Amino acid sequence: MILSNNYGAFIAPELEVAGLQQGELKGLRFAVKDVFAVAGHRSSAGNPAWLRSHEPAAAHAAAVDKLLAAGASLRGAAHTDELMYSLGGENYHYGTPVNPRGTGRIPGGSSSGSAVAVASGAVDFALGTDTGGSVRVPSAYCGVYGFRPTHGAVSMEGVIPLAPGFDTVGWMTDSPELLLRVGRVLLDAGVGKDVIHLPGFGSGSGSDLGRTDADGGMTRLYLPADCWALADPDITVCLRQGLNRLRAAADETVENVISAEGLKTWMDVFRELQASEIWATHGAWIGEEQPVFGPDISARFTWAASLAGQEHSRAAALRQEIAGRLRQLLRDDCCLVIPTVPGPAPLLGGDLQQLERNRSGAMMLSCIAGLAGLPQITLPVEGPEGLPIGLSVIGGPGQDLRLLSWIARVWRLGE
Repeated sequence: MILSNNYGAFIAPELEVAGLQQGELKGLRFAVKDVFAVAGHRSSAGNPAWLRSHEPAAAHAAAVDKLLAAGASLRGAAHTDELMYSLGGENYHYGTPVNPRGTGRIPGGSSSGSAVAVASGAVDFALGTDTGGSVRVPSAYCGVYGFRPTHGAVSMEGVIPLAPGFDTVGWMTDSPELLLRVGRVLLDAGVGKDVIHLPGFGSGSGSDLGRTDADGGMTRLYLPADCWALADPDITVCLRQGLNRLRAAADETVENVISAEGLKTWMDVFRELQASEIWATHGAWIGEEQPVFGPDISARFTWAASLAGQEHSRAAALRQEIAGRLRQLLRDDCCLVIPTVPGPAPLLGGDLQQLERNRSGAMMLSCIAGLAGLPQITLPVEGPEGLPIGLSVIGGPGQDLRLLSWIARVWRLGE
Protein backbone atom coordinates (compact mmCIF):
# COMPACT_ATOMS: atom_id res chain seq x y z
CA MET A 1 0.00 0.00 0.00
CA ILE A 2 1.49 3.34 -1.10
CA LEU A 3 1.86 5.95 1.60
CA SER A 4 -0.35 9.01 1.59
CA ASN A 5 1.62 11.93 0.21
CA ASN A 6 -0.85 14.68 1.14
CA TYR A 7 1.92 16.83 2.63
CA GLY A 8 4.34 16.31 -0.25
CA ALA A 9 6.97 14.69 1.96
CA PHE A 10 7.91 11.94 -0.50
CA ILE A 11 9.58 11.82 -3.88
CA ALA A 12 9.02 8.04 -3.93
CA PRO A 13 6.06 7.11 -1.70
CA GLU A 14 5.89 3.70 -3.36
CA LEU A 15 9.33 2.64 -2.09
CA GLU A 16 8.96 -0.17 0.42
CA VAL A 17 11.34 -2.66 2.03
CA ALA A 18 10.11 -4.99 4.76
CA GLY A 19 12.12 -5.34 7.95
CA LEU A 20 12.77 -8.55 9.83
CA GLN A 21 9.97 -9.91 11.97
CA GLN A 22 11.93 -9.37 15.16
CA GLY A 23 14.13 -6.79 16.80
CA GLU A 24 14.17 -3.57 18.81
CA LEU A 25 12.15 -1.69 16.19
CA LYS A 26 9.75 -4.42 15.07
CA GLY A 27 6.53 -3.06 13.58
CA LEU A 28 7.78 0.53 13.13
CA ARG A 29 7.91 2.37 9.79
CA PHE A 30 10.64 4.74 8.69
CA ALA A 31 11.36 6.97 5.72
CA VAL A 32 14.75 7.91 4.31
CA LYS A 33 15.98 11.19 2.90
CA ASP A 34 16.54 10.66 -0.82
CA VAL A 35 20.31 10.43 -0.39
CA PHE A 36 20.38 6.99 1.26
CA ALA A 37 21.09 3.99 -0.93
CA VAL A 38 18.19 1.56 -1.12
CA ALA A 39 18.78 -1.46 -3.36
CA GLY A 40 17.11 -0.90 -6.73
CA HIS A 41 16.22 2.74 -5.99
CA ARG A 42 17.76 5.66 -7.84
CA SER A 43 18.33 8.60 -5.46
CA SER A 44 17.78 12.15 -6.69
CA ALA A 45 19.72 14.17 -4.08
CA GLY A 46 17.03 16.77 -4.81
CA ASN A 47 18.12 17.46 -8.40
CA PRO A 48 16.95 15.93 -11.71
CA ALA A 49 20.47 15.94 -13.15
CA TRP A 50 21.73 13.81 -10.25
CA LEU A 51 18.82 11.42 -10.72
CA ARG A 52 19.54 11.17 -14.45
CA SER A 53 23.29 10.67 -14.12
CA HIS A 54 23.36 7.97 -11.44
CA GLU A 55 22.37 4.32 -11.48
CA PRO A 56 20.08 2.60 -8.97
CA ALA A 57 21.82 1.42 -5.82
CA ALA A 58 23.12 -2.15 -5.74
CA ALA A 59 22.74 -2.43 -1.95
CA HIS A 60 21.24 -0.64 1.03
CA ALA A 61 23.13 2.02 2.96
CA ALA A 62 24.65 0.72 6.19
CA ALA A 63 22.19 2.67 8.36
CA VAL A 64 19.22 1.33 6.38
CA ASP A 65 20.51 -2.22 6.79
CA LYS A 66 20.74 -1.77 10.56
CA LEU A 67 17.18 -0.52 10.84
CA LEU A 68 15.78 -3.30 8.68
CA ALA A 69 17.69 -5.88 10.74
CA ALA A 70 16.15 -4.36 13.88
CA GLY A 71 12.64 -5.01 12.54
CA ALA A 72 11.69 -1.59 11.14
CA SER A 73 10.22 -1.38 7.62
CA LEU A 74 11.23 1.27 5.12
CA ARG A 75 8.29 3.23 3.70
CA GLY A 76 9.14 5.97 1.23
CA ALA A 77 12.04 8.14 0.05
CA ALA A 78 11.62 11.72 1.29
CA HIS A 79 12.40 14.98 -0.46
CA THR A 80 15.65 16.87 0.12
CA ASP A 81 16.98 20.26 -0.90
CA GLU A 82 19.27 20.24 -3.93
CA LEU A 83 22.46 18.33 -3.10
CA MET A 84 21.63 18.99 0.58
CA TYR A 85 23.05 22.54 0.34
CA SER A 86 20.26 24.48 2.09
CA LEU A 87 18.37 24.88 5.34
CA GLY A 88 15.10 26.09 3.78
CA GLY A 89 13.28 23.12 2.30
CA GLU A 90 12.06 24.91 -0.84
CA ASN A 91 13.15 22.84 -3.84
CA TYR A 92 13.28 24.63 -7.22
CA HIS A 93 12.53 21.41 -9.12
CA TYR A 94 10.33 19.28 -6.89
CA GLY A 95 8.46 21.85 -4.84
CA THR A 96 8.23 22.31 -1.09
CA PRO A 97 6.88 19.76 1.41
CA VAL A 98 4.02 21.20 3.49
CA ASN A 99 4.87 21.96 7.11
CA PRO A 100 2.04 20.21 9.01
CA ARG A 101 2.58 22.22 12.19
CA GLY A 102 3.39 25.63 10.72
CA THR A 103 0.73 26.67 8.24
CA GLY A 104 2.20 28.74 5.43
CA ARG A 105 5.75 28.24 6.72
CA ILE A 106 8.75 26.53 5.17
CA PRO A 107 9.56 23.07 6.57
CA GLY A 108 13.30 23.68 6.79
CA GLY A 109 15.96 21.64 5.03
CA SER A 110 17.75 19.92 3.73
CA SER A 111 16.00 16.94 5.38
CA SER A 112 12.67 18.63 4.65
CA GLY A 113 10.73 15.56 3.57
CA SER A 114 11.98 13.50 6.51
CA ALA A 115 10.76 16.09 9.03
CA VAL A 116 7.38 16.43 7.29
CA ALA A 117 6.97 12.64 7.08
CA VAL A 118 7.30 12.41 10.86
CA ALA A 119 5.30 15.53 11.69
CA SER A 120 2.41 14.41 9.47
CA GLY A 121 2.33 10.93 11.03
CA ALA A 122 3.13 9.16 7.74
CA VAL A 123 5.95 7.22 9.43
CA ASP A 124 7.18 6.61 12.96
CA PHE A 125 10.66 7.97 12.34
CA ALA A 126 12.86 9.13 9.49
CA LEU A 127 16.51 9.26 8.54
CA GLY A 128 18.10 12.50 7.41
CA THR A 129 21.60 13.85 7.08
CA ASP A 130 23.01 16.78 9.03
CA THR A 131 26.05 18.70 7.84
CA GLY A 132 25.26 22.27 8.87
CA GLY A 133 21.90 21.81 10.60
CA SER A 134 19.90 19.79 8.07
CA VAL A 135 18.24 17.55 10.68
CA ARG A 136 18.11 20.03 13.55
CA VAL A 137 16.59 23.00 11.69
CA PRO A 138 13.69 21.16 9.98
CA SER A 139 13.00 19.29 13.22
CA ALA A 140 12.62 22.61 15.04
CA TYR A 141 10.49 24.16 12.28
CA CYS A 142 8.18 21.13 12.07
CA GLY A 143 7.93 20.50 15.82
CA VAL A 144 9.57 17.06 16.04
CA TYR A 145 12.54 15.59 17.89
CA GLY A 146 15.79 15.49 15.94
CA PHE A 147 19.25 14.13 16.65
CA ARG A 148 22.64 14.79 15.09
CA PRO A 149 25.17 12.26 16.45
CA THR A 150 28.87 12.61 17.16
CA HIS A 151 30.66 12.85 13.83
CA GLY A 152 31.58 9.33 12.76
CA ALA A 153 29.30 7.59 15.26
CA VAL A 154 26.91 6.36 12.54
CA SER A 155 28.26 5.00 9.27
CA MET A 156 27.85 7.20 6.18
CA GLU A 157 28.41 4.19 3.91
CA GLY A 158 25.89 4.31 1.07
CA VAL A 159 24.91 7.94 1.72
CA ILE A 160 25.50 10.69 -0.83
CA PRO A 161 28.04 13.03 0.80
CA LEU A 162 28.03 16.81 0.97
CA ALA A 163 31.08 17.74 3.05
CA PRO A 164 32.55 14.55 4.56
CA GLY A 165 34.36 16.32 7.39
CA PHE A 166 30.98 17.52 8.71
CA ASP A 167 28.42 15.01 7.37
CA THR A 168 26.41 12.91 9.82
CA VAL A 169 23.44 10.54 9.63
CA GLY A 170 20.67 11.88 11.85
CA TRP A 171 17.12 10.88 12.68
CA MET A 172 13.76 12.39 13.63
CA THR A 173 10.87 11.07 15.73
CA ASP A 174 7.78 12.31 17.50
CA SER A 175 8.94 11.18 20.95
CA PRO A 176 12.21 11.24 22.92
CA GLU A 177 11.75 7.56 23.80
CA LEU A 178 11.77 6.51 20.15
CA LEU A 179 14.70 8.82 19.45
CA LEU A 180 16.63 6.74 22.01
CA ARG A 181 15.43 3.40 20.63
CA VAL A 182 16.60 4.31 17.14
CA GLY A 183 19.90 5.51 18.60
CA ARG A 184 20.51 2.18 20.31
CA VAL A 185 20.28 0.52 16.90
CA LEU A 186 22.20 3.02 14.79
CA LEU A 187 25.06 4.08 17.03
CA ASP A 188 28.04 1.89 16.27
CA ALA A 189 29.17 -0.41 19.04
CA GLY A 190 32.61 1.17 18.89
CA VAL A 191 31.37 4.53 20.13
CA GLY A 192 32.37 4.83 23.77
CA LYS A 193 34.69 1.83 23.54
CA ASP A 194 37.32 2.99 21.09
CA VAL A 195 38.85 6.35 20.37
CA ILE A 196 37.46 8.04 17.27
CA HIS A 197 39.17 10.85 15.39
CA LEU A 198 37.44 13.52 13.36
CA PRO A 199 38.69 13.93 9.80
CA GLY A 200 41.15 16.79 9.62
CA PHE A 201 42.03 16.61 13.31
CA GLY A 202 45.32 15.40 14.65
CA SER A 203 45.83 13.05 17.55
CA GLY A 204 46.79 15.81 19.94
CA SER A 205 44.85 17.45 22.77
CA GLY A 206 41.16 17.78 22.15
CA SER A 207 40.92 15.39 19.19
CA ASP A 208 39.88 12.27 21.06
CA LEU A 209 36.21 11.56 21.47
CA GLY A 210 34.91 10.67 24.90
CA ARG A 211 33.32 7.54 26.27
CA THR A 212 29.59 6.99 26.41
CA ASP A 213 27.90 6.11 29.68
CA ALA A 214 24.27 5.52 28.72
CA ASP A 215 23.26 5.17 32.37
CA GLY A 216 24.62 8.54 33.42
CA GLY A 217 22.97 11.94 33.29
CA MET A 218 23.89 15.53 32.69
CA THR A 219 24.92 17.21 35.92
CA ARG A 220 25.97 20.64 34.63
CA LEU A 221 24.13 22.77 32.08
CA TYR A 222 25.89 25.66 30.38
CA LEU A 223 23.70 28.48 29.07
CA PRO A 224 25.86 30.46 26.62
CA ALA A 225 24.74 34.09 26.58
CA ASP A 226 26.14 34.58 23.08
CA CYS A 227 23.85 31.83 21.78
CA TRP A 228 20.74 32.97 23.63
CA ALA A 229 21.28 36.54 22.37
CA LEU A 230 20.53 35.29 18.84
CA ALA A 231 16.98 34.23 19.73
CA ASP A 232 14.05 36.58 19.37
CA PRO A 233 12.96 37.82 22.85
CA ASP A 234 9.56 36.12 22.66
CA ILE A 235 11.29 32.87 21.69
CA THR A 236 13.40 33.00 24.84
CA VAL A 237 10.24 33.33 26.93
CA CYS A 238 8.68 30.29 25.25
CA LEU A 239 11.82 28.18 25.67
CA ARG A 240 11.99 28.89 29.40
CA GLN A 241 9.51 26.19 30.40
CA GLY A 242 11.54 23.50 28.63
CA LEU A 243 14.74 24.95 30.01
CA ASN A 244 13.35 24.75 33.54
CA ARG A 245 12.61 21.05 33.07
CA LEU A 246 16.24 20.43 32.16
CA ARG A 247 17.48 22.59 35.02
CA ALA A 248 15.43 20.59 37.51
CA ALA A 249 17.14 17.39 36.35
CA ALA A 250 20.70 18.73 36.67
CA ASP A 251 22.87 19.63 39.67
CA GLU A 252 24.12 22.97 38.38
CA THR A 253 23.41 25.63 35.77
CA VAL A 254 26.18 27.97 34.65
CA GLU A 255 25.82 31.01 32.40
CA ASN A 256 28.84 31.56 30.20
CA VAL A 257 30.11 32.73 26.80
CA ILE A 258 31.55 30.12 24.44
CA SER A 259 32.73 32.16 21.45
CA ALA A 260 35.47 34.62 22.32
CA GLU A 261 35.76 35.37 18.58
CA GLY A 262 31.98 35.73 18.16
CA LEU A 263 29.56 33.22 16.65
CA LYS A 264 29.66 35.09 13.35
CA THR A 265 33.36 34.22 13.10
CA TRP A 266 32.59 30.60 13.99
CA MET A 267 29.94 30.47 11.27
CA ASP A 268 32.34 31.97 8.73
CA VAL A 269 34.95 29.32 9.55
CA PHE A 270 32.34 26.59 9.22
CA ARG A 271 31.01 27.90 5.91
CA GLU A 272 34.49 28.28 4.40
CA LEU A 273 35.63 24.78 5.33
CA GLN A 274 32.28 23.25 4.43
CA ALA A 275 32.17 24.97 1.02
CA SER A 276 35.73 23.92 0.17
CA GLU A 277 34.82 20.32 0.95
CA ILE A 278 31.57 20.56 -1.01
CA TRP A 279 33.37 21.72 -4.13
CA ALA A 280 36.02 19.03 -3.73
CA THR A 281 33.20 16.48 -3.46
CA HIS A 282 30.87 17.68 -6.23
CA GLY A 283 32.81 20.15 -8.39
CA ALA A 284 33.81 17.61 -11.03
CA TRP A 285 30.24 16.31 -11.37
CA ILE A 286 28.89 19.86 -11.69
CA GLY A 287 31.45 20.66 -14.36
CA GLU A 288 30.57 17.53 -16.34
CA GLU A 289 26.78 17.55 -16.02
CA GLN A 290 26.13 21.32 -15.86
CA PRO A 291 23.03 20.83 -13.69
CA VAL A 292 20.36 23.50 -13.33
CA PHE A 293 20.10 24.72 -9.72
CA GLY A 294 17.61 27.01 -8.05
CA PRO A 295 18.93 30.60 -7.62
CA ASP A 296 19.96 30.24 -3.95
CA ILE A 297 21.67 26.87 -4.46
CA SER A 298 23.39 28.12 -7.62
CA ALA A 299 24.81 31.11 -5.73
CA ARG A 300 26.22 28.83 -3.02
CA PHE A 301 27.90 26.51 -5.50
CA THR A 302 29.35 29.51 -7.37
CA TRP A 303 30.84 30.74 -4.09
CA ALA A 304 32.13 27.27 -3.25
CA ALA A 305 33.81 27.09 -6.66
CA SER A 306 35.56 30.39 -5.96
CA LEU A 307 37.29 28.80 -2.96
CA ALA A 308 38.88 26.04 -5.02
CA GLY A 309 42.65 26.07 -4.79
CA GLN A 310 42.71 28.58 -1.94
CA GLU A 311 44.54 28.09 1.35
CA HIS A 312 42.27 27.22 4.29
CA SER A 313 44.88 26.57 6.97
CA ARG A 314 43.80 29.50 9.17
CA ALA A 315 40.19 28.38 9.17
CA ALA A 316 41.24 24.79 9.84
CA ALA A 317 43.44 25.86 12.74
CA LEU A 318 40.65 27.92 14.29
CA ARG A 319 38.26 25.00 13.90
CA GLN A 320 40.69 22.79 15.78
CA GLU A 321 41.05 25.38 18.54
CA ILE A 322 37.27 25.80 18.87
CA ALA A 323 36.77 22.04 18.98
CA GLY A 324 39.41 21.66 21.67
CA ARG A 325 37.78 24.32 23.83
CA LEU A 326 34.32 22.83 23.50
CA ARG A 327 35.52 19.31 24.24
CA GLN A 328 37.35 20.48 27.31
CA LEU A 329 34.23 22.32 28.50
CA LEU A 330 31.84 19.45 27.85
CA ARG A 331 33.11 16.61 29.95
CA ASP A 332 31.15 13.36 30.13
CA ASP A 333 28.31 14.86 32.13
CA CYS A 334 28.15 18.49 30.94
CA CYS A 335 26.13 19.99 28.12
CA LEU A 336 25.23 23.24 26.38
CA VAL A 337 21.57 24.27 26.23
CA ILE A 338 20.79 26.70 23.41
CA PRO A 339 17.95 27.71 21.08
CA THR A 340 17.98 25.47 18.01
CA VAL A 341 16.95 28.35 15.73
CA PRO A 342 16.44 32.08 16.32
CA GLY A 343 12.69 31.95 15.67
CA PRO A 344 9.84 30.05 14.01
CA ALA A 345 10.03 28.92 10.40
CA PRO A 346 9.89 31.81 7.90
CA LEU A 347 6.88 32.19 5.65
CA LEU A 348 6.84 30.41 2.31
CA GLY A 349 7.89 32.46 -0.68
CA GLY A 350 10.01 34.94 1.24
CA ASP A 351 12.59 36.99 -0.62
CA LEU A 352 16.04 35.44 -0.94
CA GLN A 353 17.74 38.13 1.17
CA GLN A 354 15.39 37.51 4.10
CA LEU A 355 15.80 33.75 3.80
CA GLU A 356 19.57 34.14 3.72
CA ARG A 357 19.50 36.27 6.88
CA ASN A 358 17.40 33.61 8.56
CA ARG A 359 19.79 30.92 7.35
CA SER A 360 22.76 32.80 8.78
CA GLY A 361 21.12 33.09 12.21
CA ALA A 362 20.33 29.39 12.23
CA MET A 363 23.86 28.52 11.12
CA MET A 364 25.47 30.57 13.89
CA LEU A 365 23.69 28.24 16.31
CA SER A 366 24.07 25.00 14.37
CA CYS A 367 27.77 25.45 13.50
CA ILE A 368 28.73 24.87 17.15
CA ALA A 369 28.14 21.12 17.09
CA GLY A 370 29.38 20.93 13.51
CA LEU A 371 32.77 22.49 14.17
CA ALA A 372 33.52 20.14 17.06
CA GLY A 373 31.68 17.06 15.79
CA LEU A 374 29.40 16.99 18.84
CA PRO A 375 26.05 15.24 19.40
CA GLN A 376 23.01 17.51 19.55
CA ILE A 377 19.34 16.84 20.23
CA THR A 378 16.62 19.35 19.40
CA LEU A 379 13.43 19.26 21.45
CA PRO A 380 10.10 20.64 20.17
CA VAL A 381 8.66 23.60 22.07
CA GLU A 382 5.53 25.60 21.32
CA GLY A 383 6.49 29.10 20.33
CA PRO A 384 4.61 32.35 19.67
CA GLU A 385 1.17 31.86 18.09
CA GLY A 386 1.56 28.12 18.59
CA LEU A 387 4.35 27.83 16.00
CA PRO A 388 7.04 25.20 16.59
CA ILE A 389 10.50 26.21 17.79
CA GLY A 390 13.33 24.13 19.21
CA LEU A 391 15.45 23.87 22.34
CA SER A 392 18.78 22.12 21.84
CA VAL A 393 21.11 20.19 24.11
CA ILE A 394 24.69 19.60 22.95
CA GLY A 395 26.69 16.89 24.69
CA GLY A 396 30.36 16.01 24.82
CA PRO A 397 31.97 13.95 22.04
CA GLY A 398 30.87 10.32 22.13
CA GLN A 399 28.17 11.01 24.73
CA ASP A 400 25.32 10.22 22.33
CA LEU A 401 23.58 7.51 24.32
CA ARG A 402 24.06 9.36 27.60
CA LEU A 403 22.38 12.43 26.08
CA LEU A 404 19.55 10.45 24.47
CA SER A 405 18.90 8.41 27.61
CA TRP A 406 18.90 11.48 29.87
CA ILE A 407 16.44 13.35 27.66
CA ALA A 408 14.16 10.30 27.44
CA ARG A 409 14.08 10.22 31.26
CA VAL A 410 13.66 13.89 32.09
CA TRP A 411 11.98 15.73 29.22
CA ARG A 412 8.43 14.55 29.92
CA LEU A 413 8.66 15.55 33.59
CA GLY A 414 6.57 18.60 34.36
CA GLU A 415 4.38 18.32 31.27
